[in-house]
Amino acid sequence: MTTSSAGQPLIPQPPATVTALRQAVAQIVPAALPAFTRELDESRQASDLAPLQRFISQWAVYIHIQRQPDLAKEFRHWEDTAEIGDATQARRAASALGKILDDAYAALGLPPR
Repeated sequence: MTTSSAGQPLIPQPPATVTALRQAVAQIVPAALPAFTRELDESRQASDLAPLQRFISQWAVYIHIQRQPDLAKEFRHWEDTAEIGDATQARRAASALGKILDDAYAALGLPPR
C-alpha cells in the first residue's frame, strides 16, 4: 500500500466509476485487483443495472476506507477480532465494522446498505 503523511488520505476519493475505482485499487491495494475484476464480471452478467450499481457502491466504500491508513488499520483490526474472538468480541467487532461502513456510505452520499 502507498504511504502518506500521518492522518492524510493516500489518494483523493475517486469518482464512483469502474475505471476510476480500478485505478485506485491498483494504486493503493493492488492485491485486491483479482477480486475487483471477478466481482465486476459477476455484476455485469445480470440482466439489470442493480448488481453493477451495488458493485460500484461497495468498491467506492472500500476505497474510501483503504485510502485512509488509520481507518483501514482499524477496519482490519475489527475484521480480525470478528474472526478470532469469542461471541462477545465478535458482536462488538460487527458493531464497529457496521459503524465504519455506515460512516463511509454517508461520507460518499450513498444510500445505506
